[in-house]
Amino acid sequence: MHLFFSSDIGYGEYFLNEAESRHCIKVLRLEKGDTVWLTDGKGNLFESTITDNNIKQCRLDIIKVHSQQNQSSFSLHIAVSYTKNPDRFEWFVEKATEIGIQHITPLLCERTERIKIKTERLEKLLIAALKQSHQTYLPTLHQAETFLSFVGNKEATSNRYIAYCNDTDSIQHLSKLYPAGSDLIILIGPEGDFTEKEINFAIENQYKPISLGNNRLRTETAALYACTCINLLNQMK
Repeated sequence: MHLFFSSDIGYGEYFLNEAESRHCIKVLRLEKGDTVWLTDGKGNLFESTITDNNIKQCRLDIIKVHSQQNQSSFSLHIAVSYTKNPDRFEWFVEKATEIGIQHITPLLCERTERIKIKTERLEKLLIAALKQSHQTYLPTLHQAETFLSFVGNKEATSNRYIAYCNDTDSIQHLSKLYPAGSDLIILIGPEGDFTEKEINFAIENQYKPISLGNNRLRTETAALYACTCINLLNQMK
């Protein structure tokens, strides 16, 4: 299946933009009469046929709409500190989208070392990962937010978790605390971990401390581990 993305897909005739047209005709070597699939990132899958294989403006005829494909029964929101090396955060965004995530918030913590975030590049990575994994729901990339502002939001879901480095066996693994099928938020800290003040503030705001195993993980690895764990728990329920 050749999948393309656009947020403004209508019905009937549709034109791919120049970049998508070039990829469709020159790279994939598709021709008139070939089937092309489109998604708007909102759960809709559009089946179409190429009617003009123009390399700059490929014209499609949308013939059928399949709505609400692969909708998750839960909503996973990971708020993770932006990393000193942007490539590491980008890697997480890409892989989490492929695995399955609904919301991502870059978190600005006391020990976050980089605060300049390339939002446009991250959004392009989300779309590329969506197409590559043949999904129809585009995760929401929220604006970067300070730790105190995000955690202090009283409208957050009741299933709130914070992962941090600790030396106690009393903190349970995420898999033991999360009720499969429910919405949740997970906080992942920076390379230097959350400060004691941040941890206490999160706990005061009903965030439960969780373990992600015995190994000490990098920020982006911990976030992806949590994402994978939640998806597996929901697949097994």
